Amino acid sequence: MKETLSDKKKHRKNTMKHDIVLAGVGGQGILSIATILGAAALKEGLHLKQAEVHGMSQRGGDVQSNLRLSSDAIASDLIPLGGADLIISLEPMEALRYLPYLSKEGWIVTNTTPFINIDNYPDMADIEAELAAQGRVIAFDMDALAKEVASARSSNMVLLGAASPMIEIDSEKIEDGIRSVFGAKGDKIVEANIAAYKAGREYAERIIKEKKQTV
Repeated sequence: MKETLSDKKKHRKNTMKHDIVLAGVGGQGILSIATILGAAALKEGLHLKQAEVHGMSQRGGDVQSNLRLSSDAIASDLIPLGGADLIISLEPMEALRYLPYLSKEGWIVTNTTPFINIDNYPDMADIEAELAAQGRVIAFDMDALAKEVASARSSNMVLLGAASPMIEIDSEKIEDGIRSVFGAKGDKIVEANIAAYKAGREYAERIIKEKKQTV
């Protein structure tokens, strides 16, 4: 007998909750990540809410959204200050912008390639030092890895892959979400995005392993 979504909720041993801040700049594809995670969450039988997106209208302007996933019902679509389990960002300064929302046990997963769209953009050395000071951080050049395994346009899928070890959703379901979002563009685009996702996940898993070994 096929397992229903309600069955999946009953079978989940512990309460699962992920409050995620998504950040970047317009045109980077940050919102595709929310769509893919939302599709995967529904297949897992989870509740989800996504807050209003800010900054979409201006390409190159900052984009931010809240995505809340839980095995229990969710009252609000807004993440409170200090309540985010994860900040996922395609731009390093944008990751730092939302630090007040990060919980003490939260993780930051960010691209280190800057999108310099303002005259007084901070020095990258200062940004990197601030990120490193947070401790629970996965930060690397996702644009470079995307170009290596797929294309520069797939850096958002590298980011999704890098964040996926911190999200309690089956990786295959996330890949299914990628297929559903990019399926209309053809198999070649789908496979390129899945390759980028897998590369990001593998890279992050190595970083996490190294961090555990140094503790």
